[in-house]
This record gives sequence, structure tokens and C-alpha cells, in this order.
Amino acid sequence: MEQHKGRIRLLDILRGFAILGTLGTNIWIFAQLGDLSYILTSSYTGWWELDDLIRMIVLFLVNGKMLGLLTIMFGVGLELKYQQSMRTGKTWPGAYMWVLIILFMEGLLHFTLVMEYDILMSYGITGMIAAFIVRGGDRLISVAMKVIGSFHVVIILAILLLALMGSNMSLGSFDQVVALYQDGSWLQQVQYRLAHFLQLRAESIFVIPMNVFLFLLGVRLMRSGVFAQDENGERQRKKLLKLGLFIGLPLNLLIFIPGGAFDLPARYLFAPFLSLGYIALIGKMIQYTKWNWLWRLLESAGKMSLSCYVMQNIIGSVLFYGWGFALGGKLNSLGIIAVWIGISLFQLWFASTWLRLFKLGPMEAARKRALGIIESR
Repeated sequence: MEQHKGRIRLLDILRGFAILGTLGTNIWIFAQLGDLSYILTSSYTGWWELDDLIRMIVLFLVNGKMLGLLTIMFGVGLELKYQQSMRTGKTWPGAYMWVLIILFMEGLLHFTLVMEYDILMSYGITGMIAAFIVRGGDRLISVAMKVIGSFHVVIILAILLLALMGSNMSLGSFDQVVALYQDGSWLQQVQYRLAHFLQLRAESIFVIPMNVFLFLLGVRLMRSGVFAQDENGERQRKKLLKLGLFIGLPLNLLIFIPGGAFDLPARYLFAPFLSLGYIALIGKMIQYTKWNWLWRLLESAGKMSLSCYVMQNIIGSVLFYGWGFALGGKLNSLGIIAVWIGISLFQLWFASTWLRLFKLGPMEAARKRALGIIESR
């Protein structure tokens, strides 16, 4: 892909795409005031009405898929840092551990002050595990992926089997959570997150095996040349497109079966196959130069993906929660999609404008400054 200042353009475009797509899942949580039943099917036993169907079509495209794509891209970033470390003769993971510690702390602040479904804390822990596996070489990476991947698949399939045998997959009532985000103050919401820390971090812990696998997959994809603009890269991406179309697409269509049985498998097992398809699809689409304006905007968002991720969740909180504009629970699916598109367009404009004035996004610059202080001591 076209290179700018040593960066692989496709990677930044994919990061931007994944970040805006992640909001496509989170927007429903904001809009329904923390009621997770709106991104699951356990509350539905029959077919959906039109408003529900529109929501499920969007979630079919983004729920778990963008998270999987973002996780893979973090793994690619880890591999780039590893390559840099090898070129400069520095120990590994060495200073990279500070990057992960800072990422974890950023996630903790994000969880506490903004949103309980933060992914950064989990990525911090995942990165620490993956960094030591990468240090062990290709053989250890291969063994770790097989062992960890098999463990994760067995757990998810066991959950699916229990669901198909009639076990209740519902997460219970969210009435108290909805009331908190509808009527509670921002400080009360912060107190709620801290008081229920382990409960609200359960998903972040549960997905660590999957995240480690996807981090390592990102490392393998980078080493195999998937993101390169040559014949090998195109050949590799064609394989990923086939995985997405012939495995990812049919498996993820199972989400349209109401009742909750396929909620977890679709998000935590089937979705990454479609994530790989998205890599291939975007890799193909950026060859269409008529859309260069879009690729430039997504590239800017990708370069400051951390800032955009936190910003979009702050905006979502302000728009939907009771202490802000209190739109929560008042919009239908088309209205929620319109807000998602509006926030995304704003972020594309903001990132493009910001990077014309500054070299790094605000959070990226703060992290670089913090690392500089740590390394100077």
C-alpha cells in the first residue's frame, strides 16, 4: 500500500475503519442507556419488527467484527514495534512494556470516567502476554495460537451447546442500569462503575484468550506480507476474502436466529472470520483512486485512533445520558444510525483537521510525552 513517512497506509485506513465501526456497536448501548439486550437476541423468541431488524442488520455488519479487526491491528502494531526493536538492537519487550502499562492506565481512566465497556485495559494485558510469546519466535507463536485458539473454541462451543440444550442465556434485567444513565449524575455513574468493577470487567477478562490469539494473528499476517502492495500481498488478501465470504458470512448470519443461542459464538468466534474479509475488502477498495478523499479521511482517523476511540465515547455519553442531552431511549433505529454517521463524519473531519496542525492526536501526543519522561529517568 502507499507509504507515507514509513507508515503503511492500509494499516491506518483499517484502524480508522475499525474505530468508526466499533462505534456502530457501542452506539446502541449508549442510545439504550446501557441495556445490552438491544445488541443481543436473547430477549426475542420470534422474528423481529422492522425497527429491530434494521438494528440487527447493522449489528450483523459490525458487532464483534470491528472489535476483531481492531484487535488484529493492535497485533500488527506490536509486530511493528518488535521489528523496530530488532533493527535498533534494543531488548524486547523492554520499553514496550511501558507502552502497554500506559495503555492499561488509559483504559482504567476511560472505564472509570467514560464507559464501562472499555477495551484498552484488556489490550494492555493482552499485549504483555503476546509480547513475551513473540520473543520466543515463530515456533512458540504457532504453538501458542493452536493451544489458546483451541481453548477459546472449546469454551465458546460449550456455551453454544448449553444454549441449544435450553439453558437461559439472558443477562437479566437492565432496568436499574437504564435508570442510572437516564436520571443519575455523571458522578453517580462513575461510582457505579467502581462499585461493580469486577462484574463490569468480566467481558474484558473473558476475551483475553481470544485477544491473545488475534494479536498473534496480526503478527503472523504482518510477517506473511498481507499488507504489502505486491503480488504476494494480493494473493494473501484473496485468501482472506474467501475466508470472510465462505466461512465468516454464513456463520455470522446465524445471529438472525432469535433466542440468544448464537449471541456469544457470533461475537467471539465467528466475527473474526468476517474481520479478515474486511481486511481484504478494504485492501481491494483503496485501489479505486476516485475514493482517495475517503481513504485520506480514514487514514487520519487511524493515525489518531486512540483519541478517536475515547472521543466518540465521550460524545455518545454527552448525547444520550441524562446529564447531557438525554437522547437515550428516545430514538428509533434510523435515528440512532443517523447519530452514528454524524459522529463518524465529525471524527473524520476533526482528525483530518487536527493532523494538519499537529503531528499526533491529543492522546497519542500525551502518551509520547509520558514515555519520554519515563525513558529519560
